[in-house]
Amino acid sequence: MSTRALRRLRGKQRGQEALDLGDLSVGDSPEEQAEAEEEQLDTANVSPPSNRKSNNRKAKKNKAQKNFSNIYELICDADNETEELSPDEKAEKNQISGLDENDNSDIVQPGQKQQQTSTESLSADRVKKKKKKKKIKAASENVQGAVPDGNTDLLWDNLEQSNGLSLQNADCRGCDRRSVLYVEHRNLNPETELKRYFGARAVLGDQRPRQRNRQFHRSTWMTSPKDSWPRFSRPGISMTLLQSKDGIHYFTFEHSRDYQQIQFKFLDAVESMDPNNIVALLQLNPYHIDSLLQFSDVCRMQEDQEMARDFIGRALYSFECAVHPLFSLTSGTSRLDYLRPENRAFYLALYKHMMFLEKRGCPRTALEYCKLILSLDPDSDPLCMLLIIDFLMLRSREYESLLQLYQDWEEHRNLFQLPNFAFSTALCYFHLSQQEDMDPEESHKQRCKADQMLQNALIMFPGVLMPLLDLCSVQPDATVTSHAFFGPKSQIMQPPALTELTALYVGRTYNLWREAPVMLWLEESVKEVLRRVDAKDPIVDDCQDKRQQRYRSAPRNIHRHVLLSEIKEATSSLPLEVTTQPMMSFDPLPPLDSVISYTRPERQHTGASTESTLALFFRSLMPNFNLQGGLRQEDDGEVARAGQELNQEVNRLLVAMRDMLANIRFQEPPREDHPYRDEEEWD
Repeated sequence: MSTRALRRLRGKQRGQEALDLGDLSVGDSPEEQAEAEEEQLDTANVSPPSNRKSNNRKAKKNKAQKNFSNIYELICDADNETEELSPDEKAEKNQISGLDENDNSDIVQPGQKQQQTSTESLSADRVKKKKKKKKIKAASENVQGAVPDGNTDLLWDNLEQSNGLSLQNADCRGCDRRSVLYVEHRNLNPETELKRYFGARAVLGDQRPRQRNRQFHRSTWMTSPKDSWPRFSRPGISMTLLQSKDGIHYFTFEHSRDYQQIQFKFLDAVESMDPNNIVALLQLNPYHIDSLLQFSDVCRMQEDQEMARDFIGRALYSFECAVHPLFSLTSGTSRLDYLRPENRAFYLALYKHMMFLEKRGCPRTALEYCKLILSLDPDSDPLCMLLIIDFLMLRSREYESLLQLYQDWEEHRNLFQLPNFAFSTALCYFHLSQQEDMDPEESHKQRCKADQMLQNALIMFPGVLMPLLDLCSVQPDATVTSHAFFGPKSQIMQPPALTELTALYVGRTYNLWREAPVMLWLEESVKEVLRRVDAKDPIVDDCQDKRQQRYRSAPRNIHRHVLLSEIKEATSSLPLEVTTQPMMSFDPLPPLDSVISYTRPERQHTGASTESTLALFFRSLMPNFNLQGGLRQEDDGEVARAGQELNQEVNRLLVAMRDMLANIRFQEPPREDHPYRDEEEWD
């Protein structure tokens, strides 16, 4: 029987039958639908009314299992069948099925139908959410099972790989053992720290950006572009990825051909010793890096700190607009080789910006930039940031970070050999012991450790005490000044390299020792050290031998750091081979094994000449002219003979002119007697 005949028997017209989602199947053909309807009709006529509904359900189920045009439906059904359900999910499922089973009436009211569908949708959403949570939990258990216990760093890396997240975008509090070189983006902005100290209203005030004539700059992390800056155009700097090895990316900056010409003009302006030439170059090229760095030093010497900071900010903005997409400021996995001259300006710009932030009262922000510089080349450390990172951590009260750095790097870097770490770690333990919320037993433990480390530091570096007390305006006890261990002999007998390090530390951190509790603690430790020296402690002689052997000469990066620090006590202790050579503030103490990518063309330097002014005049007109009869780098024979004949003729002309000038006699013009001239009037 055809479908038209079936509809006529039911009394329905075409297009008027009610739609049922259960009757729809993806891959049904018209013939199969007709056969299914015939089977349903036959069963409906034969079976009793109580079994009609069950038969309809069986037919629908068989039809759903038979007709599939999407293979993914089978996979989803298989997953749902094999997946075990929790007791809550089973209860919800039973509740849903109960609603279906209790619905025995063929006619359902509209309100009841809406309530039923809403209940089913809510329960289905709950089931989906619980299944999703269950899958996430199973995935995390699988990751934890694949990682050994206690290795949180490896666990973090696996989670990053599974989730597709980078270390730069992850939350810094997700892992307790984060690398000490990790930098937080929000801490690179000094306004974040100033708002924490003074509040947003005091920092920002009523500043509202002007909409008219407003320049739209690129969003950057290190600097906030100002509307007063010149319009930015790419100066010709780009960054290239050299290689990637063991998760570390090695980059380098490159200069275009036009930028190289600007760099040559800058070198000429520096050699002229005239700042006006640099100003003229900046007017034509407002984002030339070395010109900005050099003129920033000029403004700082003239005590124009605001203008000096502004030039450094423009240099950092120009660099950040040129960085590679894979270059990360925060993850600590990007490297820049200091041996390349193109990369040194980035180091110096970051260092000068860090020093401006520290003087401005933003030690936490300065610490982030210090870690950023150290992460660019932690092995070589070309600017020796290990000599200042402890000071910034103490100023920003990052005591746990300082101890973590000391514990992680002491084995392979021997940080206790540096006076700054020897004294700063002891001071860090002392500050931890003074915290009010610490347990008394733990506080006593920290205090004992601080006493022990300070005593060892004083025995290892006795030349630190007297200059430190002098800068703190503290008069030491007579027993201390008269003792040979801390007396003038301790400073005279120490090697020059150690004198340089101690002067640098004392000149930078003496303000941290001025507090009254710290000074009392230092006094107690000094007395204990003197008692141990008088008792002939073997550690005293051992430390003296180490001082004479280890600190014979300082490496070049320490000299470079001392020059950049501009601390008078440290710069005065630099050796003569450093102070006697010419210094350029845009590249102080360049490495001896620099990697040169392009060279400056040679300039013709004219030395002291004994030629006459007239000979120089003829040479300016005719470059081939030579009074001695020779030619300048001419290889062609005919040109050489012609030049010799020209020189001979010019020599004859010069002899004739000398004779003429020698025979010239100047006579005074005749005086005319004026009848009305007074005889006593002066001539």
